[in-house]
Amino acid sequence: MMKRQFRLIGLVALVVLSACNSKSKGPTDTYSSGVVTIAADESFEPIIQEEIEVFENLYPLAGIVPRYTTEVEAINLLLKDSVRLAIATRTLTKEEMNSFHSRKFFPREIKLATDGLALIVNRANPDSLLSVRDFRRILTGEVKNWKEVNPDSRLKGIQVVFDNKNSSTVRFAIDSICGGKPLAEGNVSALKTNQQVIDYVAKNPDAMGVIGVNWLGNRSDTTNLSFREEIRVMSVSAEDIATPANSYKPYQAYLFYGNYPLARSIYALLNDPRSGLPWGFASFMTSDKGQRIILKSGLVPATQPVRIVHVKDE
Repeated sequence: MMKRQFRLIGLVALVVLSACNSKSKGPTDTYSSGVVTIAADESFEPIIQEEIEVFENLYPLAGIVPRYTTEVEAINLLLKDSVRLAIATRTLTKEEMNSFHSRKFFPREIKLATDGLALIVNRANPDSLLSVRDFRRILTGEVKNWKEVNPDSRLKGIQVVFDNKNSSTVRFAIDSICGGKPLAEGNVSALKTNQQVIDYVAKNPDAMGVIGVNWLGNRSDTTNLSFREEIRVMSVSAEDIATPANSYKPYQAYLFYGNYPLARSIYALLNDPRSGLPWGFASFMTSDKGQRIILKSGLVPATQPVRIVHVKDE
């Protein structure tokens, strides 16, 4: 990390000197050189960080400075021209697109991958299955105790924790799971980051966390067939009653074939009319090398044909 910071300082100095010696006004970056800031939903920090490291190794004169924030803030930064590339789980709304068009900008929306929301519980929690219907009932406050999900449970009130109140995870839960209904107060709360959700669930037996799949990766397993050891990952069913036969964990194969019901897309939202470094980095993420990084992370690449390893759920 320290080595990368010194490298970026050097790159910034070169950019400043270049700008001072040039009569040109505006950005000085090119497709493969310069220093730019991008905004990304914090849910995707592990995978975006790896994409940046590989890209910068390929292009030593390029520096990508990531700003990991909420999805709301990432898109707001794009709208305000503070960044030219944002990573999010939705495309631009009609109103947002009209705002760009009114300023003679024509942004691009590029699908990068298929991701999923993972439901995680404490290792002491014996419940391993949950239907989308019951998850909806928990989020809206209709169900508040583990016994209402599993009569044999010895746990008490369900404590649902999200990463951030303005994150893509919360938006997906409200829009795609709750049908626009607000999340219940009291037993549903938000922290700040996905790592904080993992830490909280690992310490609290009654908790259920909602995080992005790429935070689950077991670094020692190159097959993407196991998850982090400090928590347990629930199997989720699209049917009203969850059974071992109709429930799936967010393994790569189940995301690929559409079996896992809590899937979502990841997009690069690009407003770079000069085709500079933001465009170069976005293009890299959709290239063979960039898509293989996505494959290794446990997500499903959007543009490259890949071999998906089949799994058999527990």
